[in-house]
This record gives sequence, C-alpha cells and structure tokens, in this order.
Amino acid sequence: MDQAFLFNQGEDYMSYRMLGAHPATDGPGFRFAVWAPRAQTVRIAGDFNNWQPRASDAMEKVGSTGIWQGIVPDASVWNRYKFEITGPDGRATLKADPYAFHSETRPADASVLYTTPSFPWTDGAFRASLPTQPAARPINIYEIHLGSWRRNPDGTVLNYRDIARRLSHYVVEMGYTHVELLPVMEHPLDASWGYQVTGYYSATSRYGTPDDFRAFVDIMHASGIGVILDWVPGHFPKDAFGLARFDGTPTFEYEDERIGVHKEWGTLVFDFSKFEVWSFLISNAVFWLEEFHIDGLRVDAVSSMLYRSYGRTEYLPNVFGGAENLEAIAFMRKLNTTVRNRFPFAMMIAEESTAWPGVTAQAAEGGLHFTHKWNMGWMHDTLHYFSRACVHRRWHQDELTFSMTYAFSEHFILAFSHDEVVHGKHSLIDRMPGDIWRKFAGMRALYLYMMTHPGGKLTFMGNEFGQFIEWRAHEELEWFLLGYETHRQLRLFVSHLNHLYLGRSSLWQDDMSWGGFCWHSCSDRDNSVYVYARHAVDSYTIVALNLQPSPLDSYRVGVPDPGEYLVVLDTDDAEYGGSGYPVIPLGAVGITAQPEPVDGFAWSIRINLPPLGGLLIESAAATGGGIVPRPEPEGTVEKDTMDKGRR
Repeated sequence: MDQAFLFNQGEDYMSYRMLGAHPATDGPGFRFAVWAPRAQTVRIAGDFNNWQPRASDAMEKVGSTGIWQGIVPDASVWNRYKFEITGPDGRATLKADPYAFHSETRPADASVLYTTPSFPWTDGAFRASLPTQPAARPINIYEIHLGSWRRNPDGTVLNYRDIARRLSHYVVEMGYTHVELLPVMEHPLDASWGYQVTGYYSATSRYGTPDDFRAFVDIMHASGIGVILDWVPGHFPKDAFGLARFDGTPTFEYEDERIGVHKEWGTLVFDFSKFEVWSFLISNAVFWLEEFHIDGLRVDAVSSMLYRSYGRTEYLPNVFGGAENLEAIAFMRKLNTTVRNRFPFAMMIAEESTAWPGVTAQAAEGGLHFTHKWNMGWMHDTLHYFSRACVHRRWHQDELTFSMTYAFSEHFILAFSHDEVVHGKHSLIDRMPGDIWRKFAGMRALYLYMMTHPGGKLTFMGNEFGQFIEWRAHEELEWFLLGYETHRQLRLFVSHLNHLYLGRSSLWQDDMSWGGFCWHSCSDRDNSVYVYARHAVDSYTIVALNLQPSPLDSYRVGVPDPGEYLVVLDTDDAEYGGSGYPVIPLGAVGITAQPEPVDGFAWSIRINLPPLGGLLIESAAATGGGIVPRPEPEGTVEKDTMDKGRR
C-alpha cells in the first residue's frame, strides 16, 4: 500500500523512512520530502546552493497528500539545510526539517544531512534477554541529565561515549537496573532541560553525533543496563524555525488557541485530530526503539494531553461538552498498542498526575495501555511526611499508610525525579528536618521505605550521595562532597540497599497484589512506627521503621514463624553514619521468636528499633545468614571525585 496514503491515515509508523532527507537511490545527492499541506511552494536551501535556492531546488507536491519532494544532486553528508516554505499569505520562512536525523548545535538551528549505513551493534544478547512487559523483575532507575551529571575539568560537556563509559560503571556499582535520560532530542534552550523539542528525530548535537548516542546505548547494554528516554509528544515550542505554523498555518498544532496553547509553558499543543500528527509521533517512538535500541520511553505531561482544560481557565470542550481530549486519548491507545505489539520488551511509562483510571490497563478494557505510571500521589505524601518535624509526625501517620489503598490499581513506579529538586523545593536531603545527623538519618530511612514499598523505583542523580543544593543544569553535580565521610557513607548505604533490593525477590516479585505486601503494624502513631512485610512465593522480608529520633527498646514485632531471625540491613549502622544503636535487646543472645501474640501474629520477636531508622528482618532459616556488605565502589567516578576533592 502507498506509504503516503498510510501517512495521511495515521498508520505509517516508520514515516521517517519516507519523509526527511535520505541518500538518493538513482543517482548522487539526497532526496528530500516534507509534509506542508497548505504551502504554496517549498524549496530546499542549504550549503549546497549557498542558501540561495535555485529553480531546480523547488520541490513538487505529491498529489493531494500534502507531501512535497525533490532531489538535490549536489547535497552531501554534513551539509546544513532547511526548507523555504511559502505559506498561503505569500510569506516565505526557513524551517528546519521535522524529520532531520542531525542538527546544528545551539544557537545555530539548521538541519544537518547525516546517514548511518550500518552501526556495529554488539547488544544482541542483551536485547534477546529482555523480558516482555509486565514481567516481574526489579526496576531501579537512575534518572540523569547528560549535561550536568559529569563534565570535563574546564566545564565543557562530555561526549556521549565518554559519559557512557563512566556512567555504565557507576550504575552497575550502585545497583541500578536502568538509566532514564532527560530528553536527548534536539532543543534550542539549555534551560528547558530538553522538554521543548525542536528536533524530534535528532539526538542533540551537544554531546556528539547520532552514532555517538548509539554507542552510548550499546555501552550501557554491554553492562546490562537498560536505557529509557524522556519523550515529549504533548507540546512543542514556538521557535520560528521549528514546527510552529510550519506551512504558514497551524500544521502540527491546534488552530484554536483555547486548546492549542500552553501559556504557562509557552508552547503549542499537537493537534491530535490530525492523523498525520499520529504518524509523525508514533513513528518517532518507533524510531528511538528501532534505530537506537532504546528500552523504553517515559511520556512527559500525560495529564496535559488527557484534559483540554489542563492549565486553562477557558477551554474548548469536546463534542460531548466535556474536558477530556478524546482524540489525544485515542492517540495514546494507538501509540501504546503499536509500540507494545512491535516491541514487547519496551517500557511505556506515563507521567500522569491525576486520578485518571486505567492508565496501565489494556486498551481493550478502556485503558491507555501504558506499561507503568509514575506514582505522583505516593511521592507527594511521602515527601510531605518526611519533611515534617518529627514531633508533628504522630498526627500524620496516614500520609504513609494511604498509598496502600491504591498501590495495586496501576503498575506504579515510585519517583523522586528532577522535578523534586528544583524551583525552590530544596534537595531531598535538605527537606529532612533537624540537624545534619538527623538529615542523613532521615534520608536513609526514606530510601529504605521507598525501596521496600510496592512498585518500581526511580531517583534523580545526586540524591544518592546527599547533594544539598538544588540541581543546577549548567554545571556538574557536586561530586567533591564525596570527600566528606557523611556523603560517602550515604552513598555506600544506597549502594548496599540497591543491591539488596536486586537480590531479594520478596521486594519485587509481587508488586501488584496483597499477596506481596502485609501490614504488621501501622497504628503506633505516638512512636511513628510502621512494620510491614514484603512476600515472594518462598520468602519474606519484614520492614520495621522508627521515624522518631529516640530509640525504642525491646519493641515487639509480630512474625509469621517460630525460630531465629536476623537483621539483614540496619539504616543506623555506624558504617552508614548512624549511631550504631544495638538492635538486640540487652541480655539477649539473639533474636528468637516467642509464642507471644501481637498484631494478629501468633509469634513475635523483641528488637530494639534504632532512632530515625529502619531494619530489614528475615528468618534465619530463609537467609542462611546475613548479607555480606559490598565494598565501597572503586570505579572511575569514585576515584576521579576523590582526587578532585583532595585537590
């Protein structure tokens, strides 16, 4: 079937192979194609004609498809180019190619001719080993911004390949399973962090070429690390060279500003009533998964797509008079169905902040068909609680228990993302109340709670070692802090906890039902104590949290079985900067279950709960002994940062 016809029907999911710029097949040069349905004329301008289009550079319209095409024999790889589009009003504007595979580095904004005949991928075994969604597995994501994770000594950014070599070692040492990158699609403004995209098919040239980014993915896969990209299909910026009024009229965006503009972001909204927009965006998702071997996409600002009223005091209702964007909903179902059929391993993660039902439910059941959803409610409640002065926590016990009333309604990911450490919100560690010791103790308890709560995990770079200032996109993280013992100890704790999470199936095997979670005690408000267990088919792990700064001696905890119990992780261990408060009560030789009923359990243990801390407790019969602490990472990042700290 004709590909242009499929494009017009919203069913061309590899439209990047038809549109854009490709080497000519029947002679020298490049073949160009662009969708500009209401343009009067389209000509090609670039280095090959000194940016003065000739008569031979005029493109021809392909029937009624709205597509224009032409060949420039003189065009060659690395030439810059744009389309000169004359709109219905007779005005000519130079536009970057919406399907450009490479772009100039800001502030320059032309498209760049680029080809990748055959990239030497080495990740076949990794790709073959990927499970289909939603298989039970540990998910522990490290979210990073490539331009500020690490930089060169002179402050310049690293190349994709250099970042990958350092990052892959670091995330393996730290016990993460995936990296999630803030958008790498081309964008003109550094301060947008990549969320105002002008080149949807261009890996940003800030860090190298498209093949450099392919190498980044290949290096990560060689270390067993999945790569997730933040993706922005809801809106785009108003830059004159970009998609805005592309053919001289609203082309990719809604014409009616009541639903076509996000004033708070200064962006335009994709017109989801146009099938060509469907083809453009679904093809883009396929492009990153197919051509760059990406393992998943985190879809930004889904709420803004679901509601016509999002962020607006006045909006255009749908045909039924409601606020729902029906065509955007249909688009998301088509997007996710297409991606999941073609790439069963792919994670499609919704950043959705409302109570919209069925975000991760099947499309056939009326759901949006995402594989995962960020649990924004859990994040807000958790940070509110942990930010409170300890003396006030007894009145807010339900802020941590409430999440379990809806924990299994979606396939959730618990996210402490970049959004939580900017714009005056403070860093995570600086939100913890009290003096320095209490702040670090609070962070360790926060991490333990997160890693043992049902759901996948995501944390933003810098949180793992307690960066005190908010994230700054224009400079690298404050790695010099690892020259201080408290920050090294926090990072060591996070590494140990991450690896324990990976190795304990009880903490991730069942994240979707009460079969994987059981409250033991959640009503001790006066002491701010929470006790619960995570269960796998053949094992369980008990979590005991004391979120007050005073230890609780000989505290009774209900347990399922008789016998000996072991503490496999103590957030208050002196190794992690804790007080080292003994967990075994005075006079006891071990932790032995007694036939003393408590909290509905026939057996119980007596154990000291450390101050502002938490314990992981397991049956000795199940563990065969405690965990063996991993040594502090000795990778290139650690060595570099320690050397830097000494200088």
